[in-house]
Amino acid sequence: MNLLHSLQVAFENLRANKLRSALTMLGVIIGVSAVIMMVAILQGASARITQEFQKLGSNLIIVVFEQSREEQKQTTRRIEGMTMDDVRAIQRQCDLLKSISPELPLGNGTAKYAGKSADVRPNGVQSDYARLRNVQVAQGRFISDDDLGTWAKVCVIGDKVRQELFQDKNPIGRDIEINGQNLMVVGTLAPKGRTFDGDADQLVFIPLTTVQKRYLGKETVGVIWAEPKTLKEMDAAKDQIWQLLMRRYANLPGFRVDSLDNMLNSIHQVLAIFTLVMGSIAGLALLVGGIGIMNIMLVSVTERTKEIGLRKAIGAKRRDILWQFLIESATVSGVGGLTGVAIGTGVAYAIGYVTQFIPALTDPQTGAKGMGIYVPPLFCVGAFAFSAFVGIFFGIYPALRAASLDPIEALRHE
Repeated sequence: MNLLHSLQVAFENLRANKLRSALTMLGVIIGVSAVIMMVAILQGASARITQEFQKLGSNLIIVVFEQSREEQKQTTRRIEGMTMDDVRAIQRQCDLLKSISPELPLGNGTAKYAGKSADVRPNGVQSDYARLRNVQVAQGRFISDDDLGTWAKVCVIGDKVRQELFQDKNPIGRDIEINGQNLMVVGTLAPKGRTFDGDADQLVFIPLTTVQKRYLGKETVGVIWAEPKTLKEMDAAKDQIWQLLMRRYANLPGFRVDSLDNMLNSIHQVLAIFTLVMGSIAGLALLVGGIGIMNIMLVSVTERTKEIGLRKAIGAKRRDILWQFLIESATVSGVGGLTGVAIGTGVAYAIGYVTQFIPALTDPQTGAKGMGIYVPPLFCVGAFAFSAFVGIFFGIYPALRAASLDPIEALRHE
């Protein structure tokens, strides 16, 4: 009996027992469709997270100082944070860096104009910040070196701030009040939406020197963003910055020197572990489906005992009977796997379509709507192949049992 004929017999048996075959395949269908849906959603989430990190500015080194309680207990030395002296030291001594841009967040604040107010997040920055952090100016200009040199009372406002304070008016050249200081708007930002560090459309950028001199009266720095000369030198550049800070502060704990790539890789690792765990749970349905296939194939062997005896009597060999039942078992699980792939893919894309109508999942910068869904083609092939393997594995015992039947006893079976 050749493979084509064996498949034909297998499909005839499926058609002859439609309900039983459907119930047998149910476990495989549920398991495969659950795995496909989960992978599609997590792959889409991974792509969306990557896009969000690209908004923040990729391939950057982040330097912050923030002591935990445990680190505070390790030392009696206290500092308020990094200063411009640290920035200048890094610029002078770290030759693996292409550029460096300090930032000083002021926390949450309120902007006022003509009786209207808006919640804002003012940040003191330098002119390189826009390039490093992928900041897009929609109207006007960004902070300039002249603004920094003169402590200029100017600002660049986010799109939500512009809408709440000015509506359809042109904000360029108008003064707004932020935390007691009047600042002239010289630029507006393109819509960006929410990122990992909050709502980017509520940001207000002010010259760093203006914040330091007019607001605080000291050269404090909250975050230092650094760009290595090449990606290959990323780790070496981070180590260079770390060693410099440790020399300057006598190994004071609390400094963090990291990169967005490392953070992104960590998130991807968490998603990969989550995918593995959830895939294992979904795989239990495949295990149950495999046990169901074994049970039905054992029933099939009993029902077809006379048929097996007749085939052996007319010359069928043990391996012919063995392969016939293995192919039938693999066919049941394979059809279930294909059905599961189709259902899982369809449901995943249906979820993606429904989420397009959720405003919170709309990216104002790119216009992308909803939850990203991606079904890897190779994964679909793998899911189908694995489901067929489950059928073969759990069909081995029934096939061996059928192949070992004595033809004379089989023909006498009632």
